[in-house]
Amino acid sequence: MDRMDSAADEFIAAIRETEVYRNYRTELDKVKNVPGLKGQIDDFRKRNFEFQTCTDNDFAKLDRFEKEYENFRANPLVADFLAAELDLCRMMQRINIRITAGLDFE
Repeated sequence: MDRMDSAADEFIAAIRETEVYRNYRTELDKVKNVPGLKGQIDDFRKRNFEFQTCTDNDFAKLDRFEKEYENFRANPLVADFLAAELDLCRMMQRINIRITAGLDFE
């Protein structure tokens, strides 16, 4: 397992060196410098996740949610952080797909 731990450490270091990860960390730091903003973003993401996983197709609720957060998402700090976070998530998804495919994992 020592070889796997060593490889994992190198892999983590490689991820940390990517522009995508560095951009995410920069945007996260900006958000954390504004009191309460990270909590507001977390609340937004929680509610958004609930809408995405809900089986109730109440479009009126979704419309109210979108309108409620329209100005919030227009905040450049919020928009830039969410975009950077999405880029990192997509990169991690591509990595996971590649690893899974390389292992013939079904």
